[in-house]
Amino acid sequence: MKKISQILLATIFVLSASMSFAQATKSKDEARIKLTAWVPPTIDGMPVAARKYLANKLTQVVTKNGLGGTKNARFIISSNVMISTKDVLPGPPPMHAYTLDVTLYIGDGFEGTVFSSTNVTVKGVGKNPTKAYKAALKNIRTNNPDVAAFVESGKQKIIQYYKDNCDMIIKEAQTLADQDKYRSAIYKLTTVPSACGECYDKAMNAVKPIYKKQIDMDCKTKLAEATGIWNASQDMAAAEKAGAILAKINPDASCAPQARTLSNKIAAKVKQIDAREWKYVVKEQQQESERIKAIRDIGVAYGKGPKANVTYKSLW
Repeated sequence: MKKISQILLATIFVLSASMSFAQATKSKDEARIKLTAWVPPTIDGMPVAARKYLANKLTQVVTKNGLGGTKNARFIISSNVMISTKDVLPGPPPMHAYTLDVTLYIGDGFEGTVFSSTNVTVKGVGKNPTKAYKAALKNIRTNNPDVAAFVESGKQKIIQYYKDNCDMIIKEAQTLADQDKYRSAIYKLTTVPSACGECYDKAMNAVKPIYKKQIDMDCKTKLAEATGIWNASQDMAAAEKAGAILAKINPDASCAPQARTLSNKIAAKVKQIDAREWKYVVKEQQQESERIKAIRDIGVAYGKGPKANVTYKSLW
């Protein structure tokens, strides 16, 4: 019995540690500065496959050094590559040998402002120029102390950017909200990382009323759609379609009570038709943690969606 208790305690400890680690990891992810890896098309002579490889390498550099990778962010990690030497070694088969001077940059891609930079020299050999290029780029070490210092310097400059421009960021988000572009406004505010301290707190306070407007607008749209479907044909097919829509309504939205009323009405009819219990229920009010997650989910979904094409300025 004592042995079983010890095993049980050990299991509980492991589960608790795993949950704590997962929570810490999530918190760390939310705090990360996010960069977009961008390789400009202006690097002379670089094969397309090598450009893609370089973009992946840049993403590895930021993630290895504690930053996060994303798409279409304002801040970018970029690179310029110059061929220092290019030789063809006698075969068989003949081999291409490249020496590349690689300059890495972190900066504001919208303004073309450099925050930090560093240089590395790498060499590679391959059966053709593309393979030689990729072999050289492979030798960019993500754990290189100079590269780590370069990333940390860029990170601190980005944090300072948020400190200096926090009020402007919030004002831009509120302007978007005034134009009913709620998702875009939420995205702008939720991309402020928690590592930015005071600006993060201001952004989270500013996003809450915008989030409320977003879910209210969404609720009205869904309620009207569900009502139209149900009124057109009060049968099981209509009940299923309308119920699925109503179940997606945010419980904090202003029209949630009307949605619950319609849901109850449909439930009563469903029970009358075939004595089936209604499975679609409009949720009750959210907890604060659920609300914060819902806000972030809107920002993440917008960030992954088909936003307007972003045009970056070269950092050199």
